[in-house]
Amino acid sequence: MNDHKKVMIRKLPTGVAGLDEILGGGLPEFSFNIIAGTPGGGKTTLAHQIMFANATPERPAIFFTVMGEPAVKMLLYQQQYSFFDVDKITNSIHFINLSQVILGKDLNGALEEIVKEVEALNPGIVVVDSFRAMSRKSQIPTSEMEMQGFIQQLAHQLTTWEATTFLIGQYSEKEVRDNPIFTVADGLFWLSQKVERNSIIRKLQIVKLRGQASVPGLHTFRITDAGLETFPRTYGLNIENEVNFGSERLRTGIAELDAMLGGGIPTGDSVIIAGPSGSGKSLFGSNFIAEGLRLGEPAVAAIFEERPKSYIKRAESLGMDFAGPVEKGLIRILYLRPLDLSVDETVHEIIHAVKSIGAKRLVIDSLAGLEMALAPGFRRDFRESLYRMIAALTRLGVTIVSTVEVQENFKEFSLTSYAISFLADDLIRFRYVSINGEMRKLMTVIKMRASRHSTELREYEITEKGIEVGKRLKGFSGLTSGIPATDSELKDLDN
Repeated sequence: MNDHKKVMIRKLPTGVAGLDEILGGGLPEFSFNIIAGTPGGGKTTLAHQIMFANATPERPAIFFTVMGEPAVKMLLYQQQYSFFDVDKITNSIHFINLSQVILGKDLNGALEEIVKEVEALNPGIVVVDSFRAMSRKSQIPTSEMEMQGFIQQLAHQLTTWEATTFLIGQYSEKEVRDNPIFTVADGLFWLSQKVERNSIIRKLQIVKLRGQASVPGLHTFRITDAGLETFPRTYGLNIENEVNFGSERLRTGIAELDAMLGGGIPTGDSVIIAGPSGSGKSLFGSNFIAEGLRLGEPAVAAIFEERPKSYIKRAESLGMDFAGPVEKGLIRILYLRPLDLSVDETVHEIIHAVKSIGAKRLVIDSLAGLEMALAPGFRRDFRESLYRMIAALTRLGVTIVSTVEVQENFKEFSLTSYAISFLADDLIRFRYVSINGEMRKLMTVIKMRASRHSTELREYEITEKGIEVGKRLKGFSGLTSGIPATDSELKDLDN
């Protein structure tokens, strides 16, 4: 038997929300990394966040600048971020300008200067911005092989001094594939931004990471007051929950509908309320939240078609108090409509809200509004995006009610406009029917995956008290067409 034990690689926190999860737990200590991408992608800000998260007086960080940008100017912008700690500038983070060294010497001279500073300060983090500029600014022409040799020597020296290193450079995607420099790196972080119509989408990819498994694919991120914030594609999908799904039923607040559902909605189910405009879908969502609040069950409402104040005021007009529970932290109302959302960002916001108040109920109003809030590229994959979102949210054990608008044409009984009924555990359909020259409303439970349910078509009305469900409509045929006929009319046609 081989008793040899593996050397464990310590992982450093990045200080970037979501990035440690993408990296598989954090940054491999003493690794040699390249942060690359197009201009304006957030490369320098990412490096600064990592520095501020890890620099200490004992193991400080060194930031070497090559382009000649004064440190004062750089810090002027970086201190606008919340991660900036002015106390660390005096004893934990050092800025050193190499532009004059590069102009006066070749790459070997630059390497000597870097090694000298590293030996003097014993840093834990070293950043060179921009290392690509070294070959351009040097008075002695530099070939790709010379640059690769320089990077290999730099990597060897800094690894020997046990420093985690980041080289920042502007590259195109083609250069990443063809440039041999990238073979030297232990990790390659690729940051990009793309214009989609009027939206700008920022994405991050861990192209390479030695020694540990990162989450593959493109992950969206934003640059906010906090710096970079990433949204892993797998966010929420790795949640372990001990909730016994379906063990209980949540009442909707509409007694007749609860009876049709076999006692209410099973816990952890995803429910779709489909119907035309004005049929009461949003009202149902508010009713579902209000009933939960009455029973002491916190709730989250993710709304896309009206602002929180309007949402609260509309509920108040129907006798539902949301303002008080909002102040007490029993309900969170999320207004998500920047018109360039990613699904991962949406999931992140909702899951954070659900966890923060321990929500048992979640209303998404509406899926059409959510689609419009997404950046154009994400709308193309809307069904796949919804699948990932619903999967992540139901793992929390929260019961989800999503509303979706259906265009009535009075010729067929369509279920949803997106062919997404497979995402729902339960599907309730609202619709209009024309009877005796009057538009009337009816509802039916189309499916419940784990439960028996009523198949009746029940008429309902929207009153000042909310949704009131009547008895089953009898004496008509063709109700699902929207233009039914009475049994007597059908007999006359037969005769």
